[in-house]
Parts: sequence; C-alpha cells; structure tokens
Amino acid sequence: MSALICGSMAYDTIMVFHDKFKHHILPEKIHILNVSFLVPVMRREFGGCAGNIAYNLKLLNEEPLIMATVGHDFEPYAQWLAQSQLSSEFIQILDNHYTGQAYITTDEEANQITAFHPGAMNSSHLNSVPTDRQISIGIVSPDGKEGMQLHAEQFAELDIPFIFDPGQGMPMFNGEELLKFIDQATWVTLNDYESELMQERTGLSLEQMAERVDALIITLGAQGSQIYTHGECITIPAAKPKAILDPTGCGDAYRAGLLYGLMNELDWETTGRVASLMGAIKIEHNGTQNHAFDMDGFKQRYHDNFGCSL
Repeated sequence: MSALICGSMAYDTIMVFHDKFKHHILPEKIHILNVSFLVPVMRREFGGCAGNIAYNLKLLNEEPLIMATVGHDFEPYAQWLAQSQLSSEFIQILDNHYTGQAYITTDEEANQITAFHPGAMNSSHLNSVPTDRQISIGIVSPDGKEGMQLHAEQFAELDIPFIFDPGQGMPMFNGEELLKFIDQATWVTLNDYESELMQERTGLSLEQMAERVDALIITLGAQGSQIYTHGECITIPAAKPKAILDPTGCGDAYRAGLLYGLMNELDWETTGRVASLMGAIKIEHNGTQNHAFDMDGFKQRYHDNFGCSL
C-alpha cells in the first residue's frame, strides 16, 4: 500500500537575515512598506510541500508516491528523487513552465518572509488520482487551486481517506470552498495561524470543525500540537531539537509523521509524538531534505524524548 502525496514541487532559495525583522519593519509605516534585508547566507534547496512530505515519509521506510506538475528545469530535482529512492512516476513535466520557485528570507527568531512563483504548479489539475496503484491514503497539500479541489474530489469519490493540508494555499479559498474540503477530508491539519484563518472564513470553531472529520490537528511550533478527535483534545508535547537551524519544511516533516502513524494504525498520542519528533529532526538541519536517520536511531530518540517505546 502507498501514500499519494499531492502538492507542490519547488526549488527553495533560502536566505538568512542575521537580525530580527521587527527591528526594521515599523508598524506605523506598514502602509508604505519599503525595506531591504542584507542576507549574507543563501542556499538553493529542493523543496515544495509534496517533495518534502514524501522525502520525510521515505525516511520512515514507507513508499510515498508524489503527484505534481513541474517545469522544464526539473532535471536536477528528478536526479535527487532517484538518489533518494523516490518515484517520479506521477510527476508531469510541462515544457513551457518553470518548476515552482520559493524565495524565503528567515530572521534570527525563525520568522519568515516568502515570495512564491507557482509556475507549473498552477496546472496540477492536469493530474488525476491513479486508480490502479493500491493507494491506501492521500494528502492534499498546497498546490494549484483547481488541482487541490479536483484531487480532494477524486479521493472522496474513490473512498481513499486523505488529509487536507491547506497551508499557504488557504488564501485561495473562500469559506464555502474550505467547508467543502473539510466535508470531503478524513483529517485536517493546520498550524495555529491557519486555524485562526480557517475559523474566520468558515464560521466554525475548532471543536465544530473536529466534529466533521476524524481528527483535526493543530501545530503550535515550540508549544507542541493539539489533536481534536472524538470529542476530546489531545495535547502533544514538542520534541526537543539538538539545535535550531532552519524552520523551513518543519510542517511538512510533521505531516509525514502523521501519515506514518495513520498508515501503521498507531493511536493519536503516538502518531502526534512521531510527527513532533520529525519536525524536531528537520529543524536541526538547513534546507528541507538534508536530514537523514535510520529507524533504530529514530526509535531511540523517540524513547529519549517521550519516555516510552515506539
């Protein structure tokens, strides 16, 4: 059985600002914002939500399938996927487009300012959920608007349980559209900011949202996460990172942990802790796909963090 990861593939240009944004952005002048940040550190990494989630799920010894649209410049990324033993079977190359490009500036407090060029991602609706690959679970993560809507509909029609992960794609949808996603999805995952926006746009409280899905997962950064399921709220502690280098992609690593727990029928307390540890391991490394571990080492860190065995 496989997990189908629907979402963006992108090149991330990550720049590090050795100061705090708040020292340079004046709240009373936000209406005429014109700022420049010196970024002496810059890296170009493989990224995109689908690529990141799949990479992390592969580290957990699962077999993810990426479904995405990319551009004529994708070959270096394709080589990286092959090296990482990840399939490109359902990645469609569009010759007249660029692969998605994210330009991310991070300050000393792990705040981020991102500009994103979607490129080929806007044509993600050209892909369809395959019906002949024994897909047991899916995720609809940030992608082209039409693609996200189509793939959610296809998962629902095929009775394939899936996670709705709107992420930075949420501003594309109005309240009615978001409600439809919630009703189609089996699980919904949001960070704390996205959860506020979801409540505002749908008119539903977190508890009301949770009643419409099997679980609603809210990540809270260093404060851990909360899982609303079957009328209760389970608090998941944050795992302790050995260092804090780069928050980019931590949410995607967390979502891979959720998929792993669901695929292996773990309880929510365990699933949340696996996801939390995935995020902690990611933040210890620059870039979104530069970390690695073996399962024995992962299980030892799980025990060290949470005092129980995985």
